[in-house]
Amino acid sequence: MALVVETKKSCAVNPLKMSQPLGATFAFLGLDACVPTMHGSQGCTSFGLVVMVRHFRETIPMQTTAMNEVSTILGGLENIEQAIVNIHKRNHPRIIALCSTGLTETKGDDVDGYLHLIRKRHPELDDTAIVYVSTPDYVGAFEDGFSRAVSALVETLVEPASHSIPNQVNVLAGWHMTAGDIDELRELLAAFGFNAIVLPDVSGSLDGHIPDEWLGTTMGGTTLDSIREMGASALTIAVGEQMRSAAMELELRAGVPYVLFDRLTGLAPNDQLLQTLSELSGRPVPEKYRRQRSQLLDAMLDGHFFFGNVKVAIAAEPDLLWAMGSFLAEMGAELTVCVTTTKSQLLSRLPTNEVVIGDLEDFERAAQATGCDLLLTHSHGRQASERLGKPLYRIGMPLFDRLGNAHTVNVGYRGTRNLVFDIGNLLIAQTPHHAPDHWPLPAATLAALAPGVMPISPADAQGAVSSCSGRSCACDD
Repeated sequence: MALVVETKKSCAVNPLKMSQPLGATFAFLGLDACVPTMHGSQGCTSFGLVVMVRHFRETIPMQTTAMNEVSTILGGLENIEQAIVNIHKRNHPRIIALCSTGLTETKGDDVDGYLHLIRKRHPELDDTAIVYVSTPDYVGAFEDGFSRAVSALVETLVEPASHSIPNQVNVLAGWHMTAGDIDELRELLAAFGFNAIVLPDVSGSLDGHIPDEWLGTTMGGTTLDSIREMGASALTIAVGEQMRSAAMELELRAGVPYVLFDRLTGLAPNDQLLQTLSELSGRPVPEKYRRQRSQLLDAMLDGHFFFGNVKVAIAAEPDLLWAMGSFLAEMGAELTVCVTTTKSQLLSRLPTNEVVIGDLEDFERAAQATGCDLLLTHSHGRQASERLGKPLYRIGMPLFDRLGNAHTVNVGYRGTRNLVFDIGNLLIAQTPHHAPDHWPLPAATLAALAPGVMPISPADAQGAVSSCSGRSCACDD
């Protein structure tokens, strides 16, 4: 059982975490025809926009209420009203998703009251869903904001149903699931005859496609109609501890039972997932996935030679830290350093001695002190990798120095197998390989081989061979 320790430093050095508003915005980007809007200054939105654009290399529709010193003191009603009306007039979204920032949370704006008043003043907004979530950026982290946003979407938009659709299931996808992960899971569900409603669905909006025409809203993702139909599903599959609150809200609101998988990376959790789907559908596991399971077992057998006793340092949001750390420990690696951003009940269950809620400075210093062999974190860990001379496997967000971030797959049997190969090959590349001139030769032999030195006598050569103590060396030739 791990001890969870929170750093007491006065400031963060090379920060690991990102803010709650950015996490909420990311969740809203997984909706179709949506405009995520930050209630705060223009700088808050600009920073988040840069992070998202660098990671996905796509057009990111984000708006702001553009609060300044005067509007912050007097209240943000006018700015929110103007922003919503302008967004509706220019972009015609189905959903306007609003999240707060530290600036407006400190002021204490009654945003729910503002929205009620704005709807009374503007009946043209009746066909537009407006969702608000409180996400102060001076507490919590990216994962907390994402979780709160999904819970707010369920609470605001899901409608109880009078009937249940047996072959329809909900998937509450944690922030750490890429577009590729979601596609993999959707394909798996379809193999059992299920139609999945994924919330949020970045595989539709941030999968790297080129639209036929420019839109001022998100281009793909979970539609408003689909969210409203989630109450008629037979089951909710929540991926990540961060999705527990949204799954519970959905069950309370619409009576849809849920199953939570704290990770889908590894052998055991995927066995559990397929068993659950088989029991729910009444179908046997397709041969395709039986073969993928066998391939994963073979990959784990091949790879454990290179993972065994490797000291690993991981810095990530809690759910991603849990998924990657648990699997690496199962492969035989040692979780020597674990650093995260916010509290989670998963942290104490990690197979390590200590988990630090801190920054990348804590991560680098601990990795150096313990002699870690492999680092795992996002792209801001590249400097630590260079300074320590250790390989870095990039996980999480942001990843701005690699292509194809949206299409990485680490879930399911196939995704886990690919993870074994990727990290295993990185470890193999760091393994020292001996060249012909690396074998230890006795001093007499080295002297005899030096240029300009007369060859040694047979007796001396025999002495040189015997001094090798039976080790394999160049003398055997």
